[in-house]
Amino acid sequence: MSARKLEETEELKHKTVNKSLSKAIQQARMAKKMSQKDLATAINEKPQVIAEYENGKAIPNGQIIVKIERKLGCKLPRPGKKCGSGGAK
Repeated sequence: MSARKLEETEELKHKTVNKSLSKAIQQARMAKKMSQKDLATAINEKPQVIAEYENGKAIPNGQIIVKIERKLGCKLPRPGKKCGSGGAK
């Protein structure tokens, strides 16, 4: 009975990539004139992975984000990290 109550009250959802990250990946990729498939092949991932990141449906994976950053030569806004804070706390 308690498991059922927990099921009804608690909504379990995975965190997905935010819009700023998906837009940043897409813009950086397009600036390099790469397709999603080109980028995926370059970082040894499936094209579907890149599509999910750009559509905001992927569950963030730091290792994949680092590979994308290296290939595209830019820093991307990371989930859970504050961007542009300038070191101020």
